[in-house]
Amino acid sequence: MKSILLVEDELVISRVLKAYLQKEGHQVWQADDGIAAIRLFDEKKPDLVLLDVMLPERSGWEILQYIREKSACPVIILTALGQTDQKLKGLNQGADDYITKPFVAEEVVARVNAVLRRSAILVKDQETRFFGSLRINFQSHHVTLHGLELVFHPRDLSLLLFLAQNPNQTFTREQLIDQVWGIDFAGSDRAVDLAIKRVRKTLENWPAQEGEIKTLRGVGYQFCVY
Repeated sequence: MKSILLVEDELVISRVLKAYLQKEGHQVWQADDGIAAIRLFDEKKPDLVLLDVMLPERSGWEILQYIREKSACPVIILTALGQTDQKLKGLNQGADDYITKPFVAEEVVARVNAVLRRSAILVKDQETRFFGSLRINFQSHHVTLHGLELVFHPRDLSLLLFLAQNPNQTFTREQLIDQVWGIDFAGSDRAVDLAIKRVRKTLENWPAQEGEIKTLRGVGYQFCVY
């Protein structure tokens, strides 16, 4: 099951699409204006966004720009603006597909599934994951936050990469030493605490509602994402 944020101010269209997407097995959140769309995107972190262009409060173009500044989440534009220049505008600004109204609900579902499949393959190939505004490329060891590159001590980076590859799993200090420092490490497990402290300092601008490196007292540490 994938999560879909459906941003559409025409209630009938929104209800029909939600029913078809749920029948396909997807979880659907609905927004009928631009402000609600941004709030739900930040709160729910959907796998895909279906985005109308003509919206109250903020336009679909503004929302698309907002999403692209912090995420690679797939976006499909839904609009009555079918001119070629409008389609090119959407695709050039980072949309993954463009569907013009009127449309058949089955086609929208098929397009959603196709984009989700392509997205899954792309993420796997690039070995990149987004945790809200935190982006980690596990192949290049490149980490950015709000689009800005973060610099880590090599050992601290290895610790972050290991924890991020295993989100929401708790590891003891001994397990982290084995995985990051190596079983031949002769120092104190205090090294883990100090490294965690430095990583947290580097990630201090990572919004708390997106995730954190959590301490489970008496147990260990966890890369916790929401």
